[in-house]
This record gives sequence, structure tokens and C-alpha cells, in this order.
Amino acid sequence: MCGIVAAYGDIDPEKCERMLARIHHRGPDDTGRVHLEHAWLGHQRLSIMDVSGGKQPIADDTDSAYVVGNGEIYNHEDIRDVLSEVRFATDSDTESAFRLVLRDGSAALHDLRGMFALAMAHTDGRGAVARDPIGIKPLYWARRDGVTLFASELRAFDPEDQPLVEAFPPGHVWTPGLVGGAGDDYAVGAMVRFADAVPVEVRPARLAPDKQWTEEDLGHIRDVLSDSVRRHMMSDVPVGVFLSGGLDSAIVAAIAAKVAEEKGERLPTFAVGTEGSGDLLAARAVAEYLGTDHHEIVPTAEDLESALDEAVTVIEHFDPALVRSAVPNLLLAREAVEHVKVVLTGEGADELFAGYEYVHSEEFSTPDTLQAELVRSIEMLHELNLQRCDRATMNYGLEARVPFLDATVMREMLAIPAEWKLKIHERTEKQLLREAFDGMVPHDIIWRGKEQFGDGSGAKDVLSALVEKEKAKEGAQDAEHPTVEHGWALRSDEEVAYYRTWHRSFAGVRPDRTLGAFATA
Repeated sequence: MCGIVAAYGDIDPEKCERMLARIHHRGPDDTGRVHLEHAWLGHQRLSIMDVSGGKQPIADDTDSAYVVGNGEIYNHEDIRDVLSEVRFATDSDTESAFRLVLRDGSAALHDLRGMFALAMAHTDGRGAVARDPIGIKPLYWARRDGVTLFASELRAFDPEDQPLVEAFPPGHVWTPGLVGGAGDDYAVGAMVRFADAVPVEVRPARLAPDKQWTEEDLGHIRDVLSDSVRRHMMSDVPVGVFLSGGLDSAIVAAIAAKVAEEKGERLPTFAVGTEGSGDLLAARAVAEYLGTDHHEIVPTAEDLESALDEAVTVIEHFDPALVRSAVPNLLLAREAVEHVKVVLTGEGADELFAGYEYVHSEEFSTPDTLQAELVRSIEMLHELNLQRCDRATMNYGLEARVPFLDATVMREMLAIPAEWKLKIHERTEKQLLREAFDGMVPHDIIWRGKEQFGDGSGAKDVLSALVEKEKAKEGAQDAEHPTVEHGWALRSDEEVAYYRTWHRSFAGVRPDRTLGAFATA
């Protein structure tokens, strides 16, 4: 996990250096850059794989091609087996991806299993920039005056560039135009999709109207998720788990604890919540059951209040649901980074197994409509929960990994008949997932009802009170919430308050080009 900056076309090295410095927090271990005639690549490194030798940019054998990368390639050892003729300069997973693309072209991006944003450049003017299919790793770009700029965060861009910034679409690769080509604008280049967030073959719902799942089906779920967690624990540095107190993170912790035990280690886990909050107590019960090395952060109202403005700026978003969960997440990340460099989380399980209450409304009451909504929600994750998850952890140089969103997990879990995920026949939400891991997680946690992280941690009540104080200071609100420039409507007093904070840092950024929003605020 790192931060990257890239520029193609008419390069201003000083601008690139400013951009890289603004994301130093993403990779405090090292800084690297390379300036070619038509490209500039910069890298802030968080050392996780090949700690001593994985410095970036990484060059090919002739120093004619370079790469910088953010993220992890979990099948990098498999790639090295395929590239048996290659002499690798490092043990870095980024080099594995780089060498595969050098050999097979951008079509090889489809074979990468992981989370990534990659930027490559050649001395002859060729290059490529790509983002993983779900958008687990962030990437933004801006095009102006003969140059195309890329960066891992919004805050990297100069104020004059902010109005031009857009989210780089997941599952796409951009290549610059031909240098000196007749009529070609080198910095404009071309964009191609190399993979969908959700595999096309599992988009239609599989019908199973008369069939109930079997123990074999439950075992398959356990095996697929266990393999993913094991891969996601790939690291040369310590790995822990964020325990939210809910089902999903408890399942990840249960699998990870077994993997750690096989290595003769004890899994570190981390939980946050106000004194006596439901999340804190539930996480404690899971940690005791699994025998983990458990760490708790118990913030006061003052702690939460002091983190609020920082949270809005750090996650680069003002959606209330994201901000409420980001505040305790920041406090949790600040503690966890004192013990580990990598944490696993339960992000994505609700989208795969229909965990949100709204998807059990009449609107999504058939297998086909439910499946379509699950696919849509996964395609939107890069603008919402994944953005909050990435920024809140990387603000402290901590890498968060999401094993539920592994490509194989998504393919297999979305191939499950959508009918099995409906709340019918006296089922609760995520009944299938609960049954699959019953016994590996405490019974009370397996059947605990869902709470949003900001609610269960105790943050929601504190932050709501702060919003009321802010309203009183600002004076009476208009009857209707304002619509910001470019048609983005603010939907609640809470969102208005967070938007004001966001606007102070990102005044030039267009939300309609860079952010998403939950259905309600």
C-alpha cells in the first residue's frame, strides 16, 4: 500500500513534487521518483512486501520502462511461476504485475488478483495507468494544457487543477497517445475497460425455487472465504483485524486467527467504541472466544469531537454515513498502526449476502431485482465504503485489506442463487453466511442484528449533538437544504455541516465527478 503520482505530456516537475508531498502520509517509509522526457512517476512507500528491496519506481532490465504501484497483488507468486524466464530484481508483488504487463500488454491486467493502482512509463513515450476492477485502491486524474495528471487522493492536486479532477474509473486502463504522432495529443490518450467489477457471467440471478442449501453449499462458502483470507494475510510485516463487533469482521478474524496459529503467532485484533457500546462489547466477546491479542480504544465524547473535522478532510467526503463511521475508524487506525502495518476488514459482505435492510423491501423482493441491486451496490463501493476504509487507515500509513471483495469470492458468492439471500421463510438477513460460520464465531455474534459501525460504536449520538451545536452557531437553516454547484443536492442538516468542512479543503473539486452518495443522509 502506497501513494502514487504520475504525469504524462508536458511535465512540470515542481508540480509533481508538490502533489507527491501532499500524500506523504500514505507511504511514510520511503519516497521515489523518475522523470522521463514525457512522463513523471512518483511513489510514497509503505513497506509491506520485500521491505528491504522493494523500493519504487521499479525499472526493467534495460532501464527503459518503469512502474509505481499502490496496493497488493495476491497472486504475485503464481505470476512469477508463469514468468519463469524473467530475472526479477525484487520480491515485490508490484514487479510481478509490471513484468507480466511488459510481456503480455495491458490485457494481462485482467489476470491480476488484488487491489491496485498502477502507473507505467517507457523512455520511448509509451505508458499505461490502471485501476483494479472494483476500485478498492483510489485513483484520480485531471487533464489540462497538454498534461494528464494522476494521484491517489484528491488533496494531492493543486487548487488550480481541482476543478478538472475526476475519479479514474475502476477496471480501466489509460494509455497516452503516440509521441509526435500526426494530429495526436499525447496527453489525451485512450481509455479501455479491461475488467468489470462484477463478472458478467454471474450478473443474472440463478434460480433455485424448490432447492434449499446443503452442508456442501455452506462448506463451499467457508472454503472460498478461507482461501481469500489466507491470501490476504500475505505480508512481510504483522497483520491484524479490525473487529467492528459485527458478523463480517468476526468471520474474517476467526479465519485469520487460525492462519496465525498455524504460524505459531497470535492474531492482533482492534476494536473501538464508547464505554459500554454494543460494538465494543461484541468485539470483546469475539476476541475472547478466538484468543486474539486484543486492543480496545474507548474514546470520550471529546475525543470524537476532536476527530470530526479531521475525518471529513481525511476521507475527502461529506456523506453522513461515511463520516459517522470514519470518526471511530480514525481513532482505531491511529492505535492499530502502533502494532501492525496491515489490517483485514469485513467490507463487502453486506453487498454479497444482502445484509442491508433496504434490500429486503418490496422493491427488491424477487431474485432478479435483488441480484441486480447487489451488483449495483458493489459497483458503487469505490465511491463510498471503500473510500472511507482506504483514507481512514492510510492517513496513518496503515494498509486495509478486504478479503470479501476478492475476485474469486465475488464470483462464487454472486453465483449462489439470489433466492437464498431473500428474507423469506423466517430467515434473517445473511442467513446463509451465518449458518456457514456457526461454531467458528460465538453464537450470540453469529445471530446478532446488524448495526452501522458509527451507530454501534456510540459515535452517532455524539456527532448528532455536535451537528445541533453547529446549526445553532450558524443560525436558522433555510427550509430547504442548499444545492451546491453542478446540481449536487445536500440532503440533511448533518450533511450540510460536513459539506462546509469539506469545502474548506476541496473548494474547487466537483462532487459530481469525484464522489458518490448513499441513498439516504
